[in-house]
Parts: sequence; structure tokens; C-alpha cells
Amino acid sequence: MKTLVWVEHDNASVKDATLSAVTAAASMGDVDLLVAGKGVRAVAEQAANIEPARKVLLADDAAYEHALPENLAPLVVGLMQGYDAFVVPATTTGKNVAPRVAALLDVMQLSEIISVEGRKTFTRTIYAGNAVATVESHDAKLVVTVRGTAFDKAAANGGSAAIEDVSGPGDAGTSRFVSAEIARSERPELTSAKIIVSGGRALKDAATFDEVITPLAEKLGAGVGASRAAVDAGYVPNDFQVGQTGKIVAPEVYFAIGISGAIQHLAGMKDSKTIIAINKDEDAPIFQVADIGLVADLFKAVPELTGKIR
Repeated sequence: MKTLVWVEHDNASVKDATLSAVTAAASMGDVDLLVAGKGVRAVAEQAANIEPARKVLLADDAAYEHALPENLAPLVVGLMQGYDAFVVPATTTGKNVAPRVAALLDVMQLSEIISVEGRKTFTRTIYAGNAVATVESHDAKLVVTVRGTAFDKAAANGGSAAIEDVSGPGDAGTSRFVSAEIARSERPELTSAKIIVSGGRALKDAATFDEVITPLAEKLGAGVGASRAAVDAGYVPNDFQVGQTGKIVAPEVYFAIGISGAIQHLAGMKDSKTIIAINKDEDAPIFQVADIGLVADLFKAVPELTGKIR
């Protein structure tokens, strides 16, 4: 089976989520990569170092500069004559592109797979991660999104793939890029952070959230996350949300502070290697998945913990 993996990038470097998608694709068959954008040959050269990629297809066109899915999907469909499967990371942009490709190919999309069981057989979680379904496709072409936390990252160096220029239909004329407001932070991005400190609605307000959570995160060099309740209450931006409707993470250490453990939040973080929960309610569901649980007033326990970290 020949697979084509869409490379997600920021016009400067390959994003980590792509490496997990490559690992999944490699267990399906031969892997080629697609880099689309404007002035992104450097990204293609970086992608060529990824093992075990055989070839990098470079579509350098202003139409693909901002990864508009209306433009990317026809490009991918035009390339799919030579491939059996199209694989993308299950990120916000990836989940925007894949359904359009599936629709144009008239095939079923296989969403957020967590393992490859056979040539066209995969597993994926359902019911907010409480059950695992085995799914098999009978379509001639596969369109697959990959949950990054379920696969190891492919080696970013050591490969020697050839770069081949390709072209597509260009601008479809159905959408246009207007602007982007990108939040900048010195802290690690959530999906790639090794340590995450998350806060819940118990933090009371935005100022208190920042006062309690941020110092601990800075001491640990951690990313900052939040429950949906905290985001909905306006404590932090949507970017911080961890959960089924937010970001799926699996860091080495996950701090759940003042988070009760709603099922939609657990679906986004329960694969973390070590989960540390701090909550004054000893019956909070979060303690059922926590490796270390502390029943305490977070407003006393967290500053004390922060003060002891050197």
C-alpha cells in the first residue's frame, strides 16, 4: 500500500503532529510526504530527512500558503491516483482538510485512529474514549486522520527522500485568507509539552488562574492547559482547552488542579504517563484516573508546592 501524508507546518518547520502521522502511515505501507505552501522548499528539505519517507512532493504555490482546505483538497485528490491512502494528523487543520478530500473521492473517512490492525483495519476510540472500536474500510482509497498521542513520533533525521515538484488546480476561488491572530507564548505548545499544568473552574476567575497556575508552570517549564469549564468561564483562551472538544494531549506529567474530571476532559488527557490531581473533593472523578492524588485546598497546596520547587 502506498500512503501520502500531508505535512503540517508553519511555513518554517514541520510540526510534531506530522511525525506521529508518518509512524501510522509507515505501518500501512510505503510513505510519501506532501508539503504545500508558498516559499516552503526549506520545509520540504526538512521533511526529506524524516524516516521512512521515500519521496517529498512539493506544491509551491500562493494558493496553498495558508493551508486553505478548499484549495488543498483538490490538490490532494489530483495526486491520489498514485496512492492507496491519504493520511493527516488529527489537528484542527488536518481535520479541516481530510473530510473534503474524502468527499471529493466519495469515500468514508476513518477518524482519529489509534492503531493499525491490518491493511484496511484500524481501531479508534468512541464514547469519549470509554470504548475502542475496530473499523474496516472497503473503499478503494482510504482517508485517515491520526490521533498523535497514540503513535510514537517518526525520526526527524536520518532520512534521504527525494524532493519532487508537483502542481495542482491552484486557487479554487471559494475562500480567501483574511488575517490570523496568533497567540505567542514562551511556554511549550500543549500538544508537544512534556509537562502540562491544567486548571479548572475552581480557580474562580482569570486573575486567580494566572496567579495560581502560571508560577507552577514556569517553575516546571510546562505548558498551561484548562478544562472546558474554565475556558467557558473566560479564565483563559480557547487555545488552552484540553479535552474531547479541545486538544488531545499525552505528556509525561499532567497536573489537574481544581478539575473535577468530567468525561470530556478525561478523553483528552487520560493517556498522560503520570497524572497528578489536586482537588478538595475526595469523590471527584479525576482521582479515578490519577496516579497521584492530593485531597487539599488548591489555594494553599499549589503555592506551597510551587515554593518548594527550585
